[in-house]
Amino acid sequence: MKSIFLLFISLITITAFGQKPADKTQNDDLTGLRAIGSPANPKVPMRWNHYNDYAGITKFCQDLAKAYPDLVRIESMGKSFQGREMWVMVISDTKTGNPARKPGFYIDGNIHSNELQGSEIAMYTAWYLAESFGSVPFISQLLKDKTFYIAPTINPDAREDFIYNANTTSSPRSGMMPMDDDGDGQIDEDKYDDLDGDGNIVLMRRKSPLGRWKQDPDNPTRMLPAKADEPGEYELLGNEGIDNDGDGQVNEDVVGSYDPNRDWGWGWQPDYIQRGALYYPGSLPETKSVKQFVMSHPNIAGAQSYHNFGGMFLRGPGAEEDMPYYAPSDVAVYDVIGKTGEKIIPGYNYFVIYKDLYTVYGGEIDWFSLGRGIFTFSNELMTSYLLYRQKPNEANRFQNDEFNQFGKYLLFDDAYVAWKPFKHPQYGDIEIGGPKKNYIRNHPGFMLEEDAHRNMAFTLYHALQTPKLDVQSITTKPLAGGLTEVTATVINQRVMPTHSAHDVKYKIERPDYITLKGATVVAGLIVDNVDLGLTHEQRLNPTTLEVPTIPGMGYVTVRWIVKGGKAPYTVEVDSRKGGVVSKTL
Repeated sequence: MKSIFLLFISLITITAFGQKPADKTQNDDLTGLRAIGSPANPKVPMRWNHYNDYAGITKFCQDLAKAYPDLVRIESMGKSFQGREMWVMVISDTKTGNPARKPGFYIDGNIHSNELQGSEIAMYTAWYLAESFGSVPFISQLLKDKTFYIAPTINPDAREDFIYNANTTSSPRSGMMPMDDDGDGQIDEDKYDDLDGDGNIVLMRRKSPLGRWKQDPDNPTRMLPAKADEPGEYELLGNEGIDNDGDGQVNEDVVGSYDPNRDWGWGWQPDYIQRGALYYPGSLPETKSVKQFVMSHPNIAGAQSYHNFGGMFLRGPGAEEDMPYYAPSDVAVYDVIGKTGEKIIPGYNYFVIYKDLYTVYGGEIDWFSLGRGIFTFSNELMTSYLLYRQKPNEANRFQNDEFNQFGKYLLFDDAYVAWKPFKHPQYGDIEIGGPKKNYIRNHPGFMLEEDAHRNMAFTLYHALQTPKLDVQSITTKPLAGGLTEVTATVINQRVMPTHSAHDVKYKIERPDYITLKGATVVAGLIVDNVDLGLTHEQRLNPTTLEVPTIPGMGYVTVRWIVKGGKAPYTVEVDSRKGGVVSKTL
Protein backbone atom coordinates (compact mmCIF):
# COMPACT_ATOMS: atom_id res chain seq x y z
CA MET A 1 0.00 0.00 0.00
CA LYS A 2 2.85 2.34 0.85
CA SER A 3 4.40 1.92 -2.60
CA ILE A 4 1.06 2.55 -4.29
CA PHE A 5 0.61 5.72 -2.20
CA LEU A 6 4.08 7.01 -3.14
CA LEU A 7 3.37 6.32 -6.83
CA PHE A 8 0.11 8.27 -6.53
CA ILE A 9 1.96 11.23 -4.94
CA SER A 10 4.60 11.07 -7.68
CA LEU A 11 1.95 11.22 -10.42
CA ILE A 12 0.36 14.27 -8.78
CA THR A 13 3.77 15.98 -8.57
CA ILE A 14 4.57 15.28 -12.24
CA THR A 15 1.16 16.54 -13.30
CA ALA A 16 1.40 19.69 -11.24
CA PHE A 17 4.97 20.71 -11.97
CA GLY A 18 6.16 18.81 -15.02
CA GLN A 19 3.48 19.55 -17.59
CA LYS A 20 2.39 22.78 -19.29
CA PRO A 21 -1.07 23.99 -18.32
CA ALA A 22 -3.80 23.60 -20.89
CA ASP A 23 -4.10 26.95 -22.63
CA LYS A 24 -5.63 27.23 -26.06
CA THR A 25 -3.92 30.57 -26.51
CA GLN A 26 -0.51 28.93 -26.09
CA ASN A 27 1.46 27.08 -28.70
CA ASP A 28 4.02 24.40 -27.98
CA ASP A 29 6.68 26.69 -29.46
CA LEU A 30 6.00 29.28 -26.75
CA THR A 31 7.25 28.69 -23.24
CA GLY A 32 5.98 30.55 -20.23
CA LEU A 33 2.80 32.59 -20.06
CA ARG A 34 1.32 34.74 -22.78
CA ALA A 35 1.17 38.41 -21.86
CA ILE A 36 -2.40 39.71 -21.98
CA GLY A 37 -3.13 41.73 -25.09
CA SER A 38 -0.38 40.19 -27.23
CA PRO A 39 -0.65 37.45 -29.86
CA ALA A 40 0.57 34.21 -28.28
CA ASN A 41 2.65 32.75 -31.11
CA PRO A 42 2.35 34.85 -34.28
CA LYS A 43 2.78 33.28 -37.68
CA VAL A 44 4.65 36.42 -38.74
CA PRO A 45 7.14 37.20 -35.94
CA MET A 46 7.94 40.92 -35.77
CA ARG A 47 10.04 43.20 -33.59
CA TRP A 48 8.28 46.51 -32.90
CA ASN A 49 11.32 48.35 -31.55
CA HIS A 50 12.89 49.51 -34.81
CA TYR A 51 12.03 51.27 -38.08
CA ASN A 52 11.63 49.28 -41.30
CA ASP A 53 12.98 50.25 -44.68
CA TYR A 54 11.00 49.75 -47.90
CA ALA A 55 12.23 46.18 -48.32
CA GLY A 56 11.19 45.38 -44.75
CA ILE A 57 7.73 46.88 -45.26
CA THR A 58 7.29 44.96 -48.51
CA LYS A 59 8.34 41.67 -46.94
CA PHE A 60 6.02 42.22 -43.98
CA CYS A 61 3.02 42.85 -46.24
CA GLN A 62 3.81 39.79 -48.35
CA ASP A 63 4.42 37.56 -45.33
CA LEU A 64 1.17 38.58 -43.63
CA ALA A 65 -0.84 37.94 -46.81
CA LYS A 66 0.83 34.55 -47.24
CA ALA A 67 0.24 33.54 -43.62
CA TYR A 68 -3.44 34.61 -43.61
CA PRO A 69 -4.84 34.18 -47.13
CA ASP A 70 -8.46 34.27 -45.90
CA LEU A 71 -7.88 37.58 -44.11
CA VAL A 72 -5.16 39.57 -45.87
CA ARG A 73 -4.67 40.58 -49.48
CA ILE A 74 -1.87 42.85 -50.68
CA GLU A 75 -2.23 45.20 -53.63
CA SER A 76 -0.56 48.33 -54.96
CA MET A 77 -2.43 51.63 -55.13
CA GLY A 78 0.14 53.01 -57.56
CA LYS A 79 3.79 53.91 -57.91
CA SER A 80 5.82 56.61 -56.20
CA PHE A 81 7.83 59.24 -58.05
CA GLN A 82 10.85 56.90 -58.11
CA GLY A 83 8.75 53.90 -59.10
CA ARG A 84 8.19 52.10 -55.79
CA GLU A 85 4.90 50.28 -55.30
CA MET A 86 2.62 51.86 -52.70
CA TRP A 87 1.37 48.79 -50.87
CA VAL A 88 -2.07 48.43 -49.33
CA MET A 89 -3.13 45.52 -47.15
CA VAL A 90 -6.84 44.71 -47.47
CA ILE A 91 -7.85 42.95 -44.26
CA SER A 92 -11.25 41.36 -43.65
CA ASP A 93 -12.84 38.00 -42.95
CA THR A 94 -13.53 37.02 -46.56
CA LYS A 95 -15.65 34.06 -45.46
CA THR A 96 -18.34 36.39 -44.12
CA GLY A 97 -18.92 38.50 -47.19
CA ASN A 98 -17.39 40.54 -49.95
CA PRO A 99 -14.86 42.95 -48.37
CA ALA A 100 -15.80 45.66 -50.87
CA ARG A 101 -19.39 45.64 -49.56
CA LYS A 102 -18.54 45.93 -45.87
CA PRO A 103 -18.01 49.29 -44.12
CA GLY A 104 -14.39 50.21 -44.83
CA PHE A 105 -11.70 51.87 -42.77
CA TYR A 106 -8.59 53.40 -44.34
CA ILE A 107 -5.24 53.86 -42.56
CA ASP A 108 -2.05 55.42 -43.88
CA GLY A 109 1.23 56.61 -42.42
CA ASN A 110 4.47 58.36 -43.27
CA ILE A 111 3.12 61.02 -45.66
CA HIS A 112 6.02 63.04 -44.21
CA SER A 113 9.15 60.98 -44.61
CA ASN A 114 10.79 61.95 -41.31
CA GLU A 115 7.63 60.89 -39.42
CA LEU A 116 8.70 57.28 -39.47
CA GLN A 117 6.58 55.62 -36.82
CA GLY A 118 3.32 56.10 -38.71
CA SER A 119 4.38 53.15 -40.87
CA GLU A 120 5.18 50.94 -37.90
CA ILE A 121 1.89 51.72 -36.17
CA ALA A 122 -0.05 51.01 -39.38
CA MET A 123 1.86 47.73 -39.75
CA TYR A 124 1.30 46.87 -36.08
CA THR A 125 -2.43 47.37 -36.60
CA ALA A 126 -2.47 45.00 -39.58
CA TRP A 127 -0.36 42.46 -37.69
CA TYR A 128 -2.50 42.59 -34.57
CA LEU A 129 -5.73 42.20 -36.53
CA ALA A 130 -4.48 39.16 -38.43
CA GLU A 131 -2.69 37.47 -35.53
CA SER A 132 -5.58 38.00 -33.10
CA PHE A 133 -8.37 36.80 -35.39
CA GLY A 134 -9.93 33.65 -33.99
CA SER A 135 -8.52 34.13 -30.49
CA VAL A 136 -9.81 37.59 -29.52
CA PRO A 137 -13.60 37.70 -30.05
CA PHE A 138 -13.65 41.49 -30.46
CA ILE A 139 -11.12 41.32 -33.32
CA SER A 140 -12.89 38.37 -34.94
CA GLN A 141 -16.22 40.18 -34.97
CA LEU A 142 -14.60 43.39 -36.19
CA LEU A 143 -13.16 41.62 -39.23
CA LYS A 144 -16.46 39.88 -39.90
CA ASP A 145 -18.16 43.29 -39.97
CA LYS A 146 -15.52 45.61 -41.46
CA THR A 147 -12.77 45.88 -44.06
CA PHE A 148 -9.46 47.61 -43.33
CA TYR A 149 -7.31 49.21 -46.01
CA ILE A 150 -3.86 49.77 -44.50
CA ALA A 151 -1.11 51.60 -46.42
CA PRO A 152 2.05 51.64 -44.25
CA THR A 153 3.80 54.37 -46.23
CA ILE A 154 2.44 56.76 -48.84
CA ASN A 155 5.85 58.41 -49.27
CA PRO A 156 8.19 55.42 -49.75
CA ASP A 157 10.92 57.27 -51.70
CA ALA A 158 11.62 59.88 -49.07
CA ARG A 159 11.29 57.35 -46.25
CA GLU A 160 14.11 55.40 -47.85
CA ASP A 161 16.11 58.61 -48.19
CA PHE A 162 15.56 59.51 -44.53
CA ILE A 163 16.65 56.08 -43.33
CA TYR A 164 19.74 55.65 -45.50
CA ASN A 165 20.95 59.19 -46.12
CA ALA A 166 22.06 61.97 -43.81
CA ASN A 167 19.15 64.10 -42.60
CA THR A 168 18.00 66.20 -39.69
CA THR A 169 15.22 65.27 -37.28
CA SER A 170 12.82 67.36 -39.38
CA SER A 171 13.86 66.71 -42.95
CA PRO A 172 12.88 65.85 -45.48
CA ARG A 173 9.11 66.08 -45.02
CA SER A 174 8.47 65.90 -48.74
CA GLY A 175 8.89 63.30 -51.45
CA MET A 176 11.88 63.04 -53.74
CA MET A 177 10.82 65.18 -56.68
CA PRO A 178 13.82 67.54 -57.27
CA MET A 179 13.20 71.25 -56.77
CA ASP A 180 14.98 74.57 -57.30
CA ASP A 181 14.16 75.91 -53.85
CA ASP A 182 16.27 79.07 -53.98
CA GLY A 183 15.30 80.04 -57.53
CA ASP A 184 18.83 80.13 -58.92
CA GLY A 185 18.08 77.84 -61.85
CA GLN A 186 19.85 74.83 -60.33
CA ILE A 187 18.05 71.85 -58.85
CA ASP A 188 19.09 70.42 -55.50
CA GLU A 189 22.66 71.62 -55.86
CA ASP A 190 23.08 72.71 -52.24
CA LYS A 191 22.01 69.76 -50.12
CA TYR A 192 22.85 68.72 -46.60
CA ASP A 193 26.49 67.78 -46.15
CA ASP A 194 27.28 65.12 -43.57
CA LEU A 195 30.53 66.68 -42.39
CA ASP A 196 31.59 63.80 -40.15
CA GLY A 197 29.90 61.01 -42.13
CA ASP A 198 27.85 59.64 -39.24
CA GLY A 199 24.49 59.70 -41.06
CA ASN A 200 23.06 62.52 -38.95
CA ILE A 201 22.74 66.17 -39.88
CA VAL A 202 23.15 67.98 -36.58
CA LEU A 203 23.91 71.60 -35.63
CA MET A 204 26.95 73.80 -36.15
CA ARG A 205 28.15 76.22 -33.48
CA ARG A 206 31.11 78.58 -33.26
CA LYS A 207 32.64 80.27 -30.25
CA SER A 208 32.09 83.99 -30.49
CA PRO A 209 31.84 86.94 -28.08
CA LEU A 210 28.87 88.07 -30.17
CA GLY A 211 27.01 84.81 -29.76
CA ARG A 212 23.81 84.70 -27.73
CA TRP A 213 23.93 81.01 -26.81
CA LYS A 214 25.71 79.09 -24.10
CA GLN A 215 26.26 75.48 -23.17
CA ASP A 216 24.25 74.03 -20.29
CA PRO A 217 26.82 73.31 -17.55
CA ASP A 218 24.71 70.41 -16.28
CA ASN A 219 24.20 68.82 -19.71
CA PRO A 220 26.92 69.35 -22.32
CA THR A 221 24.66 68.30 -25.22
CA ARG A 222 22.22 71.13 -24.54
CA MET A 223 22.37 74.73 -25.76
CA LEU A 224 20.58 77.51 -23.87
CA PRO A 225 19.88 81.11 -24.86
CA ALA A 226 21.96 83.57 -22.85
CA LYS A 227 20.02 85.88 -20.57
CA ALA A 228 19.76 89.56 -21.47
CA ASP A 229 22.22 90.62 -18.76
CA GLU A 230 24.89 87.97 -19.40
CA PRO A 231 27.37 87.39 -22.23
CA GLY A 232 26.87 84.60 -24.70
CA GLU A 233 29.43 81.97 -25.59
CA TYR A 234 28.43 80.56 -28.99
CA GLU A 235 26.63 81.54 -32.16
CA LEU A 236 24.52 78.85 -33.80
CA LEU A 237 25.21 78.52 -37.54
CA GLY A 238 22.31 76.27 -38.48
CA ASN A 239 22.29 72.72 -39.72
CA GLU A 240 25.45 70.88 -40.65
CA GLY A 241 26.45 71.77 -44.22
CA ILE A 242 28.57 73.72 -46.72
CA ASP A 243 27.77 76.45 -49.27
CA ASN A 244 28.25 74.19 -52.28
CA ASP A 245 27.10 76.64 -54.97
CA GLY A 246 28.86 79.72 -53.65
CA ASP A 247 25.78 81.88 -53.24
CA GLY A 248 26.35 82.64 -49.57
CA GLN A 249 23.64 80.28 -48.35
CA VAL A 250 23.98 76.89 -46.70
CA ASN A 251 21.46 74.07 -47.15
CA GLU A 252 18.96 76.18 -49.10
CA ASP A 253 18.34 73.54 -51.77
CA VAL A 254 17.75 70.41 -49.74
CA VAL A 255 15.74 67.66 -51.38
CA GLY A 256 12.09 68.57 -51.91
CA SER A 257 10.80 71.58 -50.03
CA TYR A 258 7.20 70.88 -51.01
CA ASP A 259 4.78 69.28 -48.57
CA PRO A 260 2.68 66.26 -49.65
CA ASN A 261 0.12 67.26 -47.03
CA ARG A 262 -0.58 70.52 -48.88
CA ASP A 263 -1.32 68.77 -52.19
CA TRP A 264 -4.98 67.78 -51.68
CA GLY A 265 -7.99 69.12 -53.51
CA TRP A 266 -9.91 70.78 -50.71
CA GLY A 267 -9.09 74.39 -49.85
CA TRP A 268 -5.84 74.17 -51.81
CA GLN A 269 -3.81 77.39 -51.98
CA PRO A 270 -0.63 78.17 -53.96
CA ASP A 271 2.80 78.24 -52.34
CA TYR A 272 2.85 81.98 -51.68
CA ILE A 273 -0.19 81.51 -49.41
CA GLN A 274 0.38 77.96 -48.12
CA ARG A 275 4.08 77.17 -47.90
CA GLY A 276 4.78 73.72 -49.27
CA ALA A 277 2.09 73.58 -51.95
CA LEU A 278 3.28 72.50 -55.38
CA TYR A 279 1.83 73.39 -58.80
CA TYR A 280 -1.82 72.37 -58.41
CA PRO A 281 -3.85 69.94 -56.26
CA GLY A 282 -2.67 66.40 -56.95
CA SER A 283 0.67 67.37 -58.46
CA LEU A 284 2.38 64.41 -56.81
CA PRO A 285 1.99 60.83 -58.07
CA GLU A 286 1.68 59.57 -54.50
CA THR A 287 -1.24 61.88 -53.76
CA LYS A 288 -2.95 60.94 -57.02
CA SER A 289 -2.66 57.25 -56.17
CA VAL A 290 -4.25 57.68 -52.75
CA LYS A 291 -7.10 59.74 -54.20
CA GLN A 292 -7.82 57.20 -56.92
CA PHE A 293 -7.77 54.37 -54.40
CA VAL A 294 -10.16 56.09 -52.02
CA MET A 295 -12.57 57.14 -54.76
CA SER A 296 -12.62 53.58 -56.10
CA HIS A 297 -13.56 52.29 -52.62
CA PRO A 298 -16.77 54.16 -51.72
CA ASN A 299 -17.29 51.83 -48.75
CA ILE A 300 -14.62 53.74 -46.78
CA ALA A 301 -16.50 55.36 -43.91
CA GLY A 302 -13.63 56.25 -41.56
CA ALA A 303 -9.96 57.07 -41.98
CA GLN A 304 -6.80 57.61 -39.97
CA SER A 305 -3.53 59.24 -41.06
CA TYR A 306 -0.52 58.85 -38.77
CA HIS A 307 1.89 61.78 -38.35
CA ASN A 308 4.23 63.06 -35.65
CA PHE A 309 4.82 65.04 -33.33
CA GLY A 310 2.87 66.28 -30.30
CA GLY A 311 0.45 63.67 -28.99
CA MET A 312 -2.78 64.84 -30.66
CA PHE A 313 -5.97 63.49 -32.19
CA LEU A 314 -6.57 66.06 -34.92
CA ARG A 315 -9.74 66.64 -36.88
CA GLY A 316 -10.61 69.33 -39.39
CA PRO A 317 -11.20 71.90 -40.46
CA GLY A 318 -7.70 72.94 -41.34
CA ALA A 319 -8.83 76.51 -42.01
CA GLU A 320 -11.32 78.63 -40.08
CA GLU A 321 -13.32 79.48 -43.20
CA ASP A 322 -14.22 75.78 -43.54
CA MET A 323 -15.77 75.61 -40.08
CA PRO A 324 -19.38 75.92 -41.42
CA TYR A 325 -18.89 72.69 -43.39
CA TYR A 326 -18.61 70.74 -40.12
CA ALA A 327 -22.25 70.34 -39.08
CA PRO A 328 -23.05 69.95 -35.36
CA SER A 329 -24.17 66.36 -35.87
CA ASP A 330 -20.83 65.50 -37.51
CA VAL A 331 -18.88 67.27 -34.77
CA ALA A 332 -20.79 65.19 -32.22
CA VAL A 333 -19.45 62.02 -33.84
CA TYR A 334 -15.89 63.37 -33.75
CA ASP A 335 -16.35 64.37 -30.10
CA VAL A 336 -17.38 60.87 -29.03
CA ILE A 337 -14.35 59.31 -30.70
CA GLY A 338 -11.81 62.02 -29.88
CA LYS A 339 -12.72 62.33 -26.21
CA THR A 340 -12.59 58.56 -25.80
CA GLY A 341 -9.14 58.69 -27.39
CA GLU A 342 -7.89 60.94 -24.59
CA LYS A 343 -8.63 58.06 -22.18
CA ILE A 344 -7.04 55.44 -24.40
CA ILE A 345 -3.75 57.34 -24.78
CA PRO A 346 -2.78 59.41 -21.71
CA GLY A 347 -0.98 62.59 -22.71
CA TYR A 348 -2.71 62.87 -26.08
CA ASN A 349 -5.23 65.65 -26.68
CA TYR A 350 -8.25 65.93 -28.97
CA PHE A 351 -7.77 69.08 -31.06
CA VAL A 352 -9.19 70.96 -34.05
CA ILE A 353 -6.42 71.81 -36.52
CA TYR A 354 -7.05 75.50 -37.25
CA LYS A 355 -8.21 76.30 -33.73
CA ASP A 356 -5.62 74.48 -31.62
CA LEU A 357 -2.67 74.20 -33.99
CA TYR A 358 -2.32 76.27 -37.18
CA THR A 359 -3.99 76.81 -40.53
CA VAL A 360 -3.62 74.10 -43.15
CA TYR A 361 -4.83 74.50 -46.71
CA GLY A 362 -4.93 71.53 -49.05
CA GLY A 363 -4.54 68.95 -46.26
CA GLU A 364 -5.36 65.26 -46.52
CA ILE A 365 -7.78 65.34 -43.58
CA ASP A 366 -10.06 67.94 -45.15
CA TRP A 367 -10.05 66.18 -48.52
CA PHE A 368 -11.16 62.94 -46.83
CA SER A 369 -13.69 64.64 -44.55
CA LEU A 370 -15.14 67.29 -46.83
CA GLY A 371 -14.25 65.98 -50.25
CA ARG A 372 -15.42 62.42 -49.60
CA GLY A 373 -17.60 62.62 -46.47
CA ILE A 374 -15.30 60.29 -44.50
CA PHE A 375 -14.91 60.77 -40.74
CA THR A 376 -11.14 61.27 -40.48
CA PHE A 377 -8.57 61.79 -37.75
CA SER A 378 -4.84 62.41 -37.89
CA ASN A 379 -2.83 61.27 -34.89
CA GLU A 380 0.32 63.25 -34.11
CA LEU A 381 2.44 60.51 -32.58
CA MET A 382 4.93 60.87 -29.72
CA THR A 383 4.91 63.58 -27.09
CA SER A 384 7.23 64.69 -24.31
CA TYR A 385 4.52 63.63 -21.84
CA LEU A 386 5.43 60.00 -22.55
CA LEU A 387 8.94 60.55 -21.19
CA TYR A 388 8.21 61.33 -17.54
CA ARG A 389 4.39 61.58 -17.55
CA GLN A 390 4.69 65.33 -16.99
CA LYS A 391 2.97 68.09 -18.92
CA PRO A 392 5.54 70.22 -20.78
CA ASN A 393 6.26 73.78 -19.75
CA GLU A 394 4.75 75.59 -22.73
CA ALA A 395 5.55 79.00 -21.26
CA ASN A 396 9.21 78.63 -22.18
CA ARG A 397 10.01 75.79 -24.50
CA PHE A 398 13.76 76.39 -24.18
CA GLN A 399 13.52 75.44 -20.53
CA ASN A 400 11.88 72.09 -21.33
CA ASP A 401 14.71 69.73 -20.54
CA GLU A 402 12.79 66.45 -20.69
CA PHE A 403 14.38 65.11 -23.87
CA ASN A 404 17.91 65.92 -22.69
CA GLN A 405 17.34 64.27 -19.32
CA PHE A 406 15.63 61.31 -20.93
CA GLY A 407 18.59 60.92 -23.26
CA LYS A 408 20.94 60.99 -20.30
CA TYR A 409 19.13 58.75 -17.81
CA LEU A 410 17.25 56.28 -20.02
CA LEU A 411 19.13 56.28 -23.33
CA PHE A 412 22.62 56.69 -21.85
CA ASP A 413 23.67 59.44 -24.30
CA ASP A 414 22.77 57.31 -27.33
CA ALA A 415 20.34 59.97 -28.60
CA TYR A 416 22.81 62.81 -29.16
CA VAL A 417 25.95 63.36 -31.17
CA ALA A 418 28.50 64.84 -28.77
CA TRP A 419 29.92 68.20 -29.82
CA LYS A 420 33.17 67.75 -31.75
CA PRO A 421 35.52 70.16 -33.55
CA PHE A 422 35.46 70.55 -37.34
CA LYS A 423 37.40 72.74 -39.78
CA HIS A 424 34.71 74.32 -41.94
CA PRO A 425 35.77 75.76 -45.34
CA GLN A 426 33.60 78.87 -44.86
CA TYR A 427 33.16 79.24 -41.09
CA GLY A 428 36.60 78.13 -39.93
CA ASP A 429 36.86 76.40 -36.56
CA ILE A 430 33.41 75.19 -35.53
CA GLU A 431 31.84 72.37 -33.54
CA ILE A 432 29.09 70.02 -34.67
CA GLY A 433 26.66 68.12 -32.46
CA GLY A 434 23.05 67.71 -31.39
CA PRO A 435 20.16 65.21 -31.48
CA LYS A 436 20.38 62.30 -33.89
CA LYS A 437 17.94 62.30 -36.79
CA ASN A 438 15.61 59.68 -35.29
CA TYR A 439 15.35 61.17 -31.81
CA ILE A 440 12.73 63.52 -30.36
CA ARG A 441 10.22 63.21 -33.22
CA ASN A 442 10.44 59.42 -33.42
CA HIS A 443 9.96 57.03 -30.51
CA PRO A 444 12.93 55.35 -28.84
CA GLY A 445 12.69 51.63 -29.52
CA PHE A 446 11.40 50.44 -26.17
CA MET A 447 8.56 53.01 -26.25
CA LEU A 448 7.37 52.23 -29.77
CA GLU A 449 5.34 49.09 -29.15
CA GLU A 450 3.24 50.55 -26.33
CA ASP A 451 2.35 53.65 -28.29
CA ALA A 452 1.69 51.51 -31.35
CA HIS A 453 -0.79 49.44 -29.38
CA ARG A 454 -2.51 52.43 -27.82
CA ASN A 455 -2.83 54.26 -31.15
CA MET A 456 -4.08 51.07 -32.77
CA ALA A 457 -6.67 50.74 -30.00
CA PHE A 458 -7.87 54.28 -30.69
CA THR A 459 -8.07 53.56 -34.40
CA LEU A 460 -9.98 50.31 -33.84
CA TYR A 461 -12.43 52.20 -31.63
CA HIS A 462 -12.86 54.67 -34.48
CA ALA A 463 -13.38 51.79 -36.92
CA LEU A 464 -15.86 50.13 -34.56
CA GLN A 465 -18.03 53.24 -34.80
CA THR A 466 -18.48 52.94 -38.57
CA PRO A 467 -22.08 51.98 -39.37
CA LYS A 468 -23.46 48.59 -38.35
CA LEU A 469 -26.92 48.08 -39.85
CA ASP A 470 -29.67 45.62 -39.12
CA VAL A 471 -33.23 45.18 -40.30
CA GLN A 472 -34.79 45.16 -36.86
CA SER A 473 -38.37 44.38 -37.79
CA ILE A 474 -40.75 43.71 -40.68
CA THR A 475 -44.47 43.94 -40.03
CA THR A 476 -47.52 43.60 -42.25
CA LYS A 477 -51.01 45.01 -42.10
CA PRO A 478 -53.91 44.00 -44.38
CA LEU A 479 -55.60 46.83 -46.29
CA ALA A 480 -58.79 47.04 -48.32
CA GLY A 481 -58.85 45.97 -51.96
CA GLY A 482 -56.45 43.05 -51.53
CA LEU A 483 -53.55 45.31 -50.61
CA THR A 484 -51.02 44.82 -47.81
CA GLU A 485 -48.93 47.37 -45.94
CA VAL A 486 -45.35 46.22 -45.27
CA THR A 487 -43.33 48.29 -42.78
CA ALA A 488 -39.63 47.81 -42.01
CA THR A 489 -37.37 49.47 -39.45
CA VAL A 490 -33.65 49.61 -40.14
CA ILE A 491 -31.36 50.45 -37.23
CA ASN A 492 -27.76 51.66 -37.05
CA GLN A 493 -26.02 50.32 -33.95
CA ARG A 494 -22.98 52.60 -34.13
CA VAL A 495 -22.21 56.29 -33.60
CA MET A 496 -21.33 57.06 -37.22
CA PRO A 497 -24.19 57.66 -39.68
CA THR A 498 -24.13 56.08 -43.12
CA HIS A 499 -23.68 59.60 -44.54
CA SER A 500 -22.21 62.58 -42.77
CA ALA A 501 -24.41 65.69 -42.71
CA HIS A 502 -21.89 67.29 -45.06
CA ASP A 503 -22.23 64.32 -47.42
CA VAL A 504 -26.02 64.57 -47.37
CA LYS A 505 -26.01 68.33 -48.01
CA TYR A 506 -23.64 68.17 -50.96
CA LYS A 507 -24.69 64.72 -52.25
CA ILE A 508 -21.17 63.32 -52.30
CA GLU A 509 -22.29 59.69 -52.26
CA ARG A 510 -25.50 58.07 -53.48
CA PRO A 511 -28.31 57.53 -50.94
CA ASP A 512 -28.85 54.26 -49.11
CA TYR A 513 -31.16 51.86 -50.94
CA ILE A 514 -33.82 49.89 -49.08
CA THR A 515 -35.54 47.37 -51.35
CA LEU A 516 -38.55 45.11 -50.84
CA LYS A 517 -38.22 41.80 -52.67
CA GLY A 518 -40.83 39.11 -53.21
CA ALA A 519 -43.83 41.42 -53.71
CA THR A 520 -45.54 43.57 -56.33
CA VAL A 521 -45.08 47.08 -54.98
CA VAL A 522 -47.80 49.65 -55.63
CA ALA A 523 -46.35 52.50 -53.56
CA GLY A 524 -43.26 53.18 -51.50
CA LEU A 525 -43.10 55.60 -48.58
CA ILE A 526 -40.51 56.89 -46.14
CA VAL A 527 -41.98 57.27 -42.65
CA ASP A 528 -41.10 60.66 -41.18
CA ASN A 529 -42.89 60.15 -37.85
CA VAL A 530 -44.09 56.72 -36.76
CA ASP A 531 -46.30 57.98 -33.93
CA LEU A 532 -48.08 60.64 -35.98
CA GLY A 533 -48.21 58.51 -39.09
CA LEU A 534 -46.42 61.11 -41.22
CA THR A 535 -44.95 59.79 -44.48
CA HIS A 536 -43.83 61.01 -47.86
CA GLU A 537 -44.08 58.98 -51.02
CA GLN A 538 -41.30 58.13 -53.43
CA ARG A 539 -43.15 57.99 -56.73
CA LEU A 540 -40.28 56.90 -58.97
CA ASN A 541 -39.18 53.30 -58.49
CA PRO A 542 -41.16 52.66 -55.27
CA THR A 543 -39.68 49.18 -54.81
CA THR A 544 -36.26 50.61 -53.93
CA LEU A 545 -36.53 53.52 -51.51
CA GLU A 546 -33.71 56.06 -51.39
CA VAL A 547 -32.85 57.14 -47.86
CA PRO A 548 -30.45 60.11 -47.44
CA THR A 549 -28.80 58.62 -44.34
CA ILE A 550 -29.34 56.19 -41.50
CA PRO A 551 -28.33 58.15 -38.41
CA GLY A 552 -25.79 56.96 -35.89
CA MET A 553 -27.41 55.15 -32.95
CA GLY A 554 -30.71 55.71 -34.75
CA TYR A 555 -33.10 54.21 -37.26
CA VAL A 556 -35.25 54.81 -40.30
CA THR A 557 -38.69 53.36 -41.01
CA VAL A 558 -39.96 52.65 -44.51
CA ARG A 559 -43.24 51.33 -45.86
CA TRP A 560 -44.59 49.71 -48.99
CA ILE A 561 -48.10 49.07 -50.23
CA VAL A 562 -48.13 45.78 -52.12
CA LYS A 563 -50.67 43.68 -53.99
CA GLY A 564 -51.80 40.61 -52.11
CA GLY A 565 -50.67 39.54 -48.69
CA LYS A 566 -48.52 36.47 -49.21
CA ALA A 567 -45.14 36.21 -47.55
CA PRO A 568 -42.20 35.77 -47.64
CA TYR A 569 -40.99 39.31 -48.02
CA THR A 570 -37.28 40.21 -48.00
CA VAL A 571 -36.03 43.66 -47.09
CA GLU A 572 -32.51 44.42 -48.32
CA VAL A 573 -30.45 47.45 -47.28
CA ASP A 574 -27.65 48.49 -49.62
CA SER A 575 -25.49 51.27 -48.19
CA ARG A 576 -22.12 52.26 -49.64
CA LYS A 577 -20.61 53.01 -46.22
CA GLY A 578 -22.96 50.85 -44.17
CA GLY A 579 -22.73 47.57 -46.05
CA VAL A 580 -25.44 45.19 -47.27
CA VAL A 581 -27.88 43.50 -44.88
CA SER A 582 -31.22 41.76 -45.38
CA LYS A 583 -34.02 40.08 -43.50
CA THR A 584 -36.88 37.86 -44.60
CA LEU A 585 -40.31 37.79 -43.00
